[in-house]
Amino acid sequence: MKIRRILATAVAAAVTTPVVFLSAAPAFADTKPTSGPSQKPATHAGDLDEDMPSLEDLKAAVAAAQKAYDEAVADVAKARADIDALDKADHPLQVAAADAKKAADEAAAKKTAADEALAKAKQDEQAVKDKPDATDEEKAAAAAAVTAAQTAADEAATAKATADTKAKEASKALEDANVQAFRVLALAQKVEKAAKEKLDDAKEELASYEDMGDECEEDSSLKVTVSGPKKVTAGEPAVFSMHVTNTSDHKLDLVNAFANAIRLPAPGDEIDEDTDFSELAIPVEWSSADVLEWTPITEKSESIEVGELDKGASYDVKLRLTVDAKATAGKGALFGYGEYENNDGSCGFASDFKDVNFDILAAGKGDKPKPTETTTPTPAPTATTGGNTNTTQQGGSSNTPVNGTLAATGANDTLPLGYAAAGAVALGAGALVVARRRKADAQA
Repeated sequence: MKIRRILATAVAAAVTTPVVFLSAAPAFADTKPTSGPSQKPATHAGDLDEDMPSLEDLKAAVAAAQKAYDEAVADVAKARADIDALDKADHPLQVAAADAKKAADEAAAKKTAADEALAKAKQDEQAVKDKPDATDEEKAAAAAAVTAAQTAADEAATAKATADTKAKEASKALEDANVQAFRVLALAQKVEKAAKEKLDDAKEELASYEDMGDECEEDSSLKVTVSGPKKVTAGEPAVFSMHVTNTSDHKLDLVNAFANAIRLPAPGDEIDEDTDFSELAIPVEWSSADVLEWTPITEKSESIEVGELDKGASYDVKLRLTVDAKATAGKGALFGYGEYENNDGSCGFASDFKDVNFDILAAGKGDKPKPTETTTPTPAPTATTGGNTNTTQQGGSSNTPVNGTLAATGANDTLPLGYAAAGAVALGAGALVVARRRKADAQA
């Protein structure tokens, strides 16, 4: 598939055009403004190509990622083996813990015997003392026996305490080793997961490069127009129209169209390269004579199925927008774009990226929805000769270029188109290939 190269070329052209996309100005116009005095020179497409990795670079990246992943897998396996080894009776720590426990048990038994001997010696001494005719020698011997038994009991108690301490230390060493082994395993698994993700990304990049083939070019024979209401009320569906036409002298085998919409920043909003454009996205759904149900346009399903389009044929699509009911009054824009790929490997994309600007009215401030703006899908007019003969969803690419014709009047602090292209990534549009593959600074 060469769709991604189509989009890469389109977006590269877009971000290199010194046109202002958005502004914090109080008014918006449909004309292209001149570049402001503070605008940086446009980046040239050739400069972007210099940073685009080669096939050899991508293959080397896959090889390096594979090596790192293999090492991570081996580390996980070793960590698991270490845990298993700790459970075996012949592991040094297991042996040490078992020996220490045995010694502690033996020391406990000796202390018990010594305590019993001491108790008996004391009983014997008392019996001698209670004996009326006991001699001094008997009394001395009994006392000496108590002293010896006391000494033995004290030594046994000390030995037991020492053995208990060693047993606890050996047991703790084994426990600590287990805890550490599981920590090592958890870390190894995290590294393995990260390495796998990196490997998958590297393989995807290589596959994308290999799938792109030759670079596609702009083709003015593929025409896309969009039209619709100039006012949209927040919370109420509004239906727009898209018209895709093949003005070439030959059939186009696979045609896809794309659309997205956005609420324009309000006057005074600070807009820069860090702006989260996804928060301004307006959900878009489409339907046609071939696809009667409203189909959401998402990052995973962003293409509008046109399919085969004969020369001179057209295809009509209905686009339904629903601005968030909580949105305040402001401005909005809908973007349309088209591309094609033929069975012989040729491909191209529409040279113009069409847009429609509209006012957003706060909920409750607009007119009641027209019958075509209901929640029931409205079939688009049937396509003329040609049309969509392909009913299979085309995956396309999450890289639909954005239009650079929106302008701001009455302000100098403008947002370059490059920022808009970068922001469109979050909307399932344009600059993803540039951002990921060319790694260029898209600030115009």
